[in-house]
Amino acid sequence: MGMGGGNTGGAVSDINVTPLIDVLLVLLIIFMVIVPVTPRGLETLVPQPPKDHKEEQQNDRTIVVQVRSNGAAAPSYLINETAFAKKDIEPKLSEIFATRQEKVMFVKGDKDLDFKNVAEVIDFGHQAGVDNIGLITPRVESGQ
Repeated sequence: MGMGGGNTGGAVSDINVTPLIDVLLVLLIIFMVIVPVTPRGLETLVPQPPKDHKEEQQNDRTIVVQVRSNGAAAPSYLINETAFAKKDIEPKLSEIFATRQEKVMFVKGDKDLDFKNVAEVIDFGHQAGVDNIGLITPRVESGQ
């Protein structure tokens, strides 16, 4: 006699869910291990403040594109303190980065400026073949 109760020899119509639960638990553990725990964001480079205050002169290898607000007028653009027209930025960046191995530039925008103007400069950098583009914020600039 088996432990089946009153059913002797008939087909059992109940589904055995124990193996299904075992498979689901194994799959849950596998997916928990595969999914990375740390969230990934944009990889950015932040310019570091100079270690020695005597080195405050700007390195000629560092390219900083500034977007300055002119109130209601169109913004002005500077590459390492040299003014450029908007249409001349991409060709100048292409010229600068044509011979460089390390293609890194930084973009600095005024705080009351629309971000679309800064995004255009980032696009100009990508079109010029720049690999890494960093943003200089007021907090980074103050050394915090």
